[in-house]
Amino acid sequence: MSPRSRVTIRDVAAHAGVSHQTISRVINGNERVSPETRQRVEQSIQSLGYRPNAIARFMASGRTYTLACFSPNLTDFTFASIIEGAEIEARRHGYFLFTASAPDEATFHRLVDELVVSRRTEGLMIINPYIDNRQDHLPVNNPAVLIGAQSKHAHISSICLDELPAGMTATRHLLELGHTAIATITGPLIEDCTLERHEGYLQALKSAGIEPDPRLQVEGDWSATAGDLAVRRLLNSGVHFTALFAQNDRMAVGAIRALREAGFNVPADVSVIGFDDMPLASYFDPPLTTIKQDMTAMGRNAVNLLIDRIASPSSDNQQIRMPVELVI
Repeated sequence: MSPRSRVTIRDVAAHAGVSHQTISRVINGNERVSPETRQRVEQSIQSLGYRPNAIARFMASGRTYTLACFSPNLTDFTFASIIEGAEIEARRHGYFLFTASAPDEATFHRLVDELVVSRRTEGLMIINPYIDNRQDHLPVNNPAVLIGAQSKHAHISSICLDELPAGMTATRHLLELGHTAIATITGPLIEDCTLERHEGYLQALKSAGIEPDPRLQVEGDWSATAGDLAVRRLLNSGVHFTALFAQNDRMAVGAIRALREAGFNVPADVSVIGFDDMPLASYFDPPLTTIKQDMTAMGRNAVNLLIDRIASPSSDNQQIRMPVELVI
């Protein structure tokens, strides 16, 4: 076969040792295919680089094979990593993924009308679904998966981190280092992940016999600037602390900068732990201890939840919590 020739459905059928009708069933999500045959066909599709013709697929099945993912923005490292994983997995299953930034409820509502309703998108993923009332505008009778917070709707699947144990893990690490005066910089307190991580922080302190000090708890907005300002606020208040848990790596970096400018050595004077394990975390000075979350895996899993829901609308919804890892 010439490198430039287009791979056809019959080429895939010959490679997989099945009929072209079987290939079509796999591509169109027909359940009348055994798992073993489906796996063999998917391997042949990937090996040969076969790309189904979108128009032909729509004419044959009436389906668009498109998914959508709406995020508060497209620049945040965490959100971008989720979208990257989702896009790769969607493509692997023969779907095209629309991505869009929905910074507010009104934009989200408009995007639902434009992409999900008008363009017949088959399924929708929503990152950070509870930052406002956008969940009130979820499309009716259209499969959806929430990412970053557990679903409050019995009929909608979700996938998120196991946030509360993660907050406990970060705080316990600082306690095990001998710290008792542990400050924290949270994300926005309207977000579920912030509240659960903070609850983990509080529970870890109480389990160690330490009464949490409200003066050591400062709200941020996930930015490095917020970390910087939070530390300056703590220092100006005169409250004593020897360790700091920042709920993301960017705020941790801002906090370290403010501590250094105030004459503190990190970690000799103040230990700092972040959350995310950004790619550059190990290159910070000093390298940042952090909580690792696999956001690309979360994106992949979200797509699989959505495709399963599309294939079996009557199947049970799933609420998945993914584990995290302490990186020292």
